[in-house]
Amino acid sequence: MNKGKQIAVIGLGYVGLPLAIEFAKKYKVIGYDINVNRVDALNDLNDITNEANLADLSYVFSHHNESAGLLLSSKAEDIANCNIYIVTVPTPIDNLKQPDLKPLLSASKLLASVLKKGDIVIYESTVYPGCTEEDCVPVLEEASGLKYNQDFFCGYSPERINPGDKINTLTKIKKVTSGSTPAIAVEIDELYSSIIGAGTHLAPSIKVAEASKAIENAQRDINISFVNELALIFDKMDIDTSDVLAAAATKWNFLNYKPGLVGGHCIGVDPYYLAHKSESLGYKPEVILSGRRVNNNMGMFVANKVIKMIVAKDKIVNGAKVLILGFAFKENCPDIRNTRVIDIYSELQAFGVEVDVYDPWANAAEVKTQYGIELIEKENFQQYHALILAVSHQKFLDLDYAAFKASGAIIFDTKSFIDRNLVDARL
Repeated sequence: MNKGKQIAVIGLGYVGLPLAIEFAKKYKVIGYDINVNRVDALNDLNDITNEANLADLSYVFSHHNESAGLLLSSKAEDIANCNIYIVTVPTPIDNLKQPDLKPLLSASKLLASVLKKGDIVIYESTVYPGCTEEDCVPVLEEASGLKYNQDFFCGYSPERINPGDKINTLTKIKKVTSGSTPAIAVEIDELYSSIIGAGTHLAPSIKVAEASKAIENAQRDINISFVNELALIFDKMDIDTSDVLAAAATKWNFLNYKPGLVGGHCIGVDPYYLAHKSESLGYKPEVILSGRRVNNNMGMFVANKVIKMIVAKDKIVNGAKVLILGFAFKENCPDIRNTRVIDIYSELQAFGVEVDVYDPWANAAEVKTQYGIELIEKENFQQYHALILAVSHQKFLDLDYAAFKASGAIIFDTKSFIDRNLVDARL
């Protein structure tokens, strides 16, 4: 099964590392990342993302041989002898909410420097339909001097990693595959089928596979934006949104989405990729972008709601103190990419409010570097005018909300996570 296959996984983050480990159980794999510190940490079995099974990582390290196992490197020459390259680098958006393809194109240029006849390049990074063949392939051709679908081939298999999810892991999620020729598509599908227990779905083209990933997250974004808009409406009616959703969910075909902040590297980003491609073709996607606008305003809504509650209770704004619980983009994981908790924080600060943030999952150094915020330690809790539960980390269930309540603090629960008798308002 693994005869002749030498795989390089480019990017060792939330997507690439679990993929490299799983492939390394059956194939010889080189995991490559430009971040030397990341490679060194992983070689010491230290994974800041908490996505890797460290026992599996140790196993594929120790069982490295001519046909299987894992080596990690930040040197391009170490991947030169591979014949299958899988790209799992980030595809973020810029400040104007436009696709930022710099990491993807840089990875493509790197691969072009080692590309050989017969090699296959598979992209897993989320992109808009057409990106692989229209943006990446020209870079591969130009820098390598090789001809697409003659000298080298491509495929696309969208990642479906859910950070923090220890149930729906890589091998348990059905994998979409595709290839640039019928034969290559079958070869790529068989490659993934060898490690994905849940099976694969061979898409008819690379564009179809790219589009499938884009709409998965756009659909979820739109559904959440609907309930977020309901939360804004019901707030004006003094109706609890969770109560309404619980009642509506008694119908068999009601989709029971929850309101909240929509961040992260997928749902809060991917719709912009689809919208960008659509607009480049002359069509402005009204539904997708309207959903994005609603979801982008939720942090501002929460902050303003809390400000009004503080004014009503304490008659102050400037000088008020607020504690935000959680900074990661979702519960029970350290991932702070595109977290929308920053919107609450920034809006409160704009009012002159003193804001502290506590998150036992998030890496304090990363938060400081990327957002300029110093996370506080649990033992430094003080008197606050308000507490905002922004992320439903399981660890937050152990906090003494009754004591906060007794101190006179307002409690706003954005996740309907804690005892409703303890909260003053919630989404």
